[in-house]
Parts: sequence; structure tokens; C-alpha cells
Amino acid sequence: QVQLQESGGGSVQAGGSLRLSCAASVTRYTFSTFSMGWFRQAPGKEREGVAAIGNHGSPTYADSVKGRFTISKDNAETTLYLQMNSLKAEDTAMYYCAATGTVVVWPLEGRDYHYWGQGTQVTVSS
Repeated sequence: QVQLQESGGGSVQAGGSLRLSCAASVTRYTFSTFSMGWFRQAPGKEREGVAAIGNHGSPTYADSVKGRFTISKDNAETTLYLQMNSLKAEDTAMYYCAATGTVVVWPLEGRDYHYWGQGTQVTVSS
């Protein structure tokens, strides 16, 4: 059973930074085959894809976070990261990591991912 555990959320003022982590309970080899993503959901809003990274390391970003967020995948540590800089109030949401070992057609849509974490809250005050 694959388990994903997010951490690193918190409260920060606008313009600040946070780094989210997502630790996976799988072998290094299995982790290296995963395509993974970060998603977020704010109260009253639909879930949206924030950033994704394929098993070959190619990243995809939502327009709203391009230039501010960076996704990275450490296969040796079986951990996914999301570095978030220049945070805005509209970035406030619960952030989830997701993973799959199968083909991802639409990286920023959740339907291709099979494994999900419990989420970590990010709150940005203006």
C-alpha cells in the first residue's frame, strides 16, 4: 500500500516562502517510476493542479504559479518537494501530493493519479 505524507505547510505573510514535502512509503526504484503532482483546494473551490513532474523529471506548472513555485523529486529520499516563493493570499489552500505509476495524460488533472496524501494547510495573509 502506497502512503504519501505531506508536511511543511503553515502560515506565512504575503511575499514569503514555504517548502512542502511529500514522503512516499515505497522503494527508491518504485518512487523513480512515479509521476507526481501537487494539487490544492481552497474552501468552496474546486481542486486545481499546481505543479507536476514526470518520471523523467519534466515539470509542468499552472499559469498561476509559474515563476514562483518549483517542483522537484528526490528519488534517493523518495520525497517530492514544492518550493513556494512570493506567496499570495490566493495561494491559501489545502495542498495535496499525488502519485501514479501509470501514464499521465493530463499532469495537472487529478484523474490520472492513484495515490493521494492527506494534505497540508497553507495560509497566506495579506
